Amino acid sequence: MFDPETVAVIGATEREGSVGRAIMENLLLGKEEREIFPVNPNRETVLGLKCYPSIKDVPKHIDLAIVAVPAKIVPKIIEECGEAGVDGVVIISAGFREVGEEGKKLEKQIEKIKEKYNLRILGPNCFGFIRPHIKLNATFLRKMPEPGQIAFISQSGALGSAILDWAITAHVGFSMFISLGSMLDIDFGDLIDYLGEDPYTKSILIYMEGIEDIKRARKFMSAARGFARTKPIIILKPGKHEAGARAARSHTGAMVGSFEVYDAAFKRVGAIRVDEIEDLFNCASVLDSRYLPAGPRLAIVTNAGGPGVIAADVVIDYGGELAKLSEESMDTLNSILPPHWSKGNPIDVIGDADVERYVGALKVCLNDPNVDGIVVIYTPQGAAKPKELAEAIIDLALEKIKPVLTVWMGGGAEIEDARKLFFKNNIPCYSTPEKAVRTYMYMYRYKRNLELLYETPHELSIDLAPPKHHLKILIRRALSEGREVLTEDEVERFLKVYGIPAPPAGLAKNVGEALMIASKIGYPVVLKIISPDIVHKTDVGGVILGISNEEELRKAFNKILENIRRNHPDARIEGIYVQKMVTDADYELILGSKKDPIFGSVILFGAGGVGVEVFRDYALGLPPLNQVLARRIMEETKIYKLLKNGHRNKPPVNLAKLEEIMVRFSNMIVDFPEIKEVDINPLIASKNDFFAVDARIILDTEAEKKKVEPHSNLVIMPYPVKYITPYTLKDGTQVLLRPIRPEDEPLEFELIKNLSEETKRFRFFQVIKDITHDMLVRYCNIDYDREMAIIAEYTGPDGRKRNVGVGRLIMDLTRRRGEFAVVVADDFQGKGLGTKLVDMTIQIADEKGLDTIYGIVMPENVRMIELCKKLGFNIRYTSEEVIVELNLRGGRVPEIPEAEIRTRAKKRTYLKVRPPPEAKATETKPSA
Repeated sequence: MFDPETVAVIGATEREGSVGRAIMENLLLGKEEREIFPVNPNRETVLGLKCYPSIKDVPKHIDLAIVAVPAKIVPKIIEECGEAGVDGVVIISAGFREVGEEGKKLEKQIEKIKEKYNLRILGPNCFGFIRPHIKLNATFLRKMPEPGQIAFISQSGALGSAILDWAITAHVGFSMFISLGSMLDIDFGDLIDYLGEDPYTKSILIYMEGIEDIKRARKFMSAARGFARTKPIIILKPGKHEAGARAARSHTGAMVGSFEVYDAAFKRVGAIRVDEIEDLFNCASVLDSRYLPAGPRLAIVTNAGGPGVIAADVVIDYGGELAKLSEESMDTLNSILPPHWSKGNPIDVIGDADVERYVGALKVCLNDPNVDGIVVIYTPQGAAKPKELAEAIIDLALEKIKPVLTVWMGGGAEIEDARKLFFKNNIPCYSTPEKAVRTYMYMYRYKRNLELLYETPHELSIDLAPPKHHLKILIRRALSEGREVLTEDEVERFLKVYGIPAPPAGLAKNVGEALMIASKIGYPVVLKIISPDIVHKTDVGGVILGISNEEELRKAFNKILENIRRNHPDARIEGIYVQKMVTDADYELILGSKKDPIFGSVILFGAGGVGVEVFRDYALGLPPLNQVLARRIMEETKIYKLLKNGHRNKPPVNLAKLEEIMVRFSNMIVDFPEIKEVDINPLIASKNDFFAVDARIILDTEAEKKKVEPHSNLVIMPYPVKYITPYTLKDGTQVLLRPIRPEDEPLEFELIKNLSEETKRFRFFQVIKDITHDMLVRYCNIDYDREMAIIAEYTGPDGRKRNVGVGRLIMDLTRRRGEFAVVVADDFQGKGLGTKLVDMTIQIADEKGLDTIYGIVMPENVRMIELCKKLGFNIRYTSEEVIVELNLRGGRVPEIPEAEIRTRAKKRTYLKVRPPPEAKATETKPSA
């Protein structure tokens, strides 16, 4: 569709100023590359080309049809396109959902036709797309940008058109420029999938107003996770100050806004969000670099105090740090700079600085271990000439020790020549310090986001399938009683099942029961009102702390009842909760969750207590969490430094234990899509322990009505526990078959390392010498929605675990076909493990609805070929490899052309070992 050999324009015309004419004129500019067929029943020719009355009358198969006719006849046109076997359609026409109910009805008609004929549709209400490398302008915009390595996806046609105007003026090149329109079919996820494999594209820029629903959010997340490692995805998302939901019944629900959830989603997939249009292109020019900053510590070298101060302010505003120069660096700078230099960072080399002085200061920064990156600012004054200084900076910067960004301020030919010199050598250059610092901080954030995809989590001893089904019954009973807020004792059952520590407690219906509970758990205790009508107990006098004896308990019990009768007389009272009081509270934290309508359940962590909504020190993440993801959420809060280092007389906390609690909490959210909101506030850190002192769970009444499916509240597929299977090999050896996890990287490393050369060659088509972390991340940190890898875990007599085999299935973008591969440790071959792994691959492919699976086998791998024959695969020999194929729906396997197999083999990044492509500096220049 996006690289068509034949294009039809439905609604083509010669009328001046018409959309149909503009599209035809644009297409004719690339007429040497493809055939163009105008379609219009009222004309015989258009711009010298024969015109056809209907798409069905065109004598050739049409790869792409562009529709520019009134909205009311678009469904009829799409039906004709389907009957004619058209591959893809761009609907330029407006007048659909944006105009009201009638337009929505038209869209529904088109959607039914699309499903009937398996059409792909871009739009409606879009301007189309441009592919400069192949001279294709499938829009009505009378402009063609230069070819480049940036793909730009815009949800707004008007903004996209304006950006295109600016880009053409600035000589920014594109691999694709596309408008999504109403996204009836093709959406962000589809385009990221396409551009992720597009050889012309190095960076993907997105202007995103919003995602329609959780289904499309899953597609976006899956696609972005799949390609963010190799192609930067940079997103401009408006709506930063949108208010959160004020009707929420929990602190988490009240605090979490839509924009923050988008931000958390972008971080999770390795994308970077920017604040301004210009930032999109500034980032595209530098994020494709292998030399991203190691940290946020920035040094500023300048010959003018004012720009240096401005740069320093932006560093702080964007969450960076002004690097504290080492004593050695300070001594060196004191020896090479005038006595009245700034004596710190920013390093003001003084207005009369020459090239030598600049170079000396830059060398100091490059060699200082406390500096992660440098911004060099030049203003046209003093002895240093713009171009001469640029050449000296380039010589140092090209060593690529650390990222160096430059700011050449002012105008004139000399300044412009210096900037061009920087661009030619792929060194970023900006006209103001703000742009340079912002870009550096985006580089750092991008690297941090990528680390989420690359860092290997520690193994946690957590039950992935706790006994939870009785809690489903508890939820069902509560909803049947018309309750959406669980009582304290019901919440305690959830916490206990998932291993989230809470103080001992019990529910009392009267004073006598309260005395018995307090005697059992010990004083001091806390009393809390239990009522489905009261969420914030403290506000109505429903909590009394520090009760140390029976007399105080009697008084407190009656006092709470009085407070409720006075402050909330209509509240239903189910009793009073008696809980052991945690007396040594070092820190009060909050751990919560809210179900977002687009991205599903979101997890919140931060500083807790009664002032939680005032101080708003929190960070968000998307479940499922592992140890690394939990730690990253903590690190984004201000209170994290206190938790890590301690404060005054408060000791640091056990962060490993806190990570485990967050992962356990995440598992609870994963397992219960019926949960709408959760608050554990406060989660008290006391010495080396944690206690969920106050917790509430609010149910989603709509979820129960809709009979929700498991994990329907998630946009990232969780660990598929259903595939965990004990298995006995032929010789009686027991193994555990289970899906691979990021934590399995050490096991995967040992498996590959210890394979014989022959087994390595059979599996990877080469003998692997270096097993890199990047390679192992690709094998272990997978998207279970697109790929599945089942490992065979063997526990030896000494208790040591080994990975002794892997069966892997990767689905193609159509989700109809998948490629599989199997490897078994040499000492476990011949025991039936390979057969079992292939059989599980078939099972998983069948459950995921694939039509066909295939594998590529070396001709010498006779055992694998014989195994596939035994399991019913069709065997086909090509010039170099053997292709084994199995049709899961019965009948003959539709043969894949050998050329296509070869193309796919080149693209495979998981089955054959191919390290991540080395990023090269983009041709695109940062905006001045």
